[in-house]
Amino acid sequence: MAAPTHPLRTAVAGFGLSGSVFHAPLIAADPAYSLEVIATADPGRRAAAAERYPGARLVDTPEAILAGADGLDLLVLGTPPATHYPLARAALEAGLDVVVDKPFTVTSAEGRELTGLAERLGRVLTVFQNRRWDGDFLTVRGLLAAGSLGQVARFESRFERWSPAVSKPWKAAATAAEGGGVLYDLGTHLVDQALQLFGPATLRHAELAVRRPGGASDDDAFVALRHDSGVTSHLWMNLLCAQQGPRFRILGSGGGYTKHGVDPQEPYLAAGGSPLDAAYGVEDTEWAGLLGRDGRLDRLPTERGAYPEFYRLLAEKIADGGANSPLPVPVDPQDAVEALEIIEQARVLAGERP
Repeated sequence: MAAPTHPLRTAVAGFGLSGSVFHAPLIAADPAYSLEVIATADPGRRAAAAERYPGARLVDTPEAILAGADGLDLLVLGTPPATHYPLARAALEAGLDVVVDKPFTVTSAEGRELTGLAERLGRVLTVFQNRRWDGDFLTVRGLLAAGSLGQVARFESRFERWSPAVSKPWKAAATAAEGGGVLYDLGTHLVDQALQLFGPATLRHAELAVRRPGGASDDDAFVALRHDSGVTSHLWMNLLCAQQGPRFRILGSGGGYTKHGVDPQEPYLAAGGSPLDAAYGVEDTEWAGLLGRDGRLDRLPTERGAYPEFYRLLAEKIADGGANSPLPVPVDPQDAVEALEIIEQARVLAGERP
């Protein structure tokens, strides 16, 4: 496969939170890409897309993108989870490289099938686990790499929000069998981060609950993992949390690290900021984490967040020969399959049908 002689001609399917806040801004800010097509049938979203990206062609459906696949190189799927498998499969068969937002697919079997299909067709397939480039997560990785905490025994990680009303109709109606619920949503990030930091794990405990009236799937979840490395991970996801716990709490033989607050990249992009801005990804120092032990704690500034790194790495992979390149994809889809296996096990352990 020859290296591309033009920016990667890219289509974004879906212009909700995923497409409008993450994918389109990151793609538009990277000269290695050309944002050619945006698919959304919602009138308000179409108007917003037309205003912000006047050079992009607007279509109603992802299928309309696939009908013109000959003029494209890459499809980014920011559509509801239940559509990921059929759309990614169709895009790969149409000769496109594909980015799938999380959760990769609804089942691990679907994920394995897509991974195998991409390999057979010689296409690049990756999953948008953007939280690997959160500033606080990068800070944690740095602490672990430096051995600053000694031998880690316990890892606690949370995504907790106060969202008493379900804002998106598809999320309100989506069942877990359709990829709905907080375990598939925020839990996908938490499980992925834990596996990245501490390696393979066995599920030890899971709790799932529906707290908000009329909810079709879980909005409060807890998962406990035991990693082969000896670390215990406790992961919380809650959309009806009146008082939020620390984003990270890590305890080791040489000290601990506690961090509150959430990475600032999403709200910055949602407010119209650009990844090219000097302030992008920079967290206010008041949210600095605490490193050490009680009585001897130091404030540790958070590393700058780096979501654009995902698309930089992807462009390098494709330019180097795509699936034939030895360079890794930004996120190995097999990683996403392993996380889905844990999520499936958690649903069963918590008493839900697979």
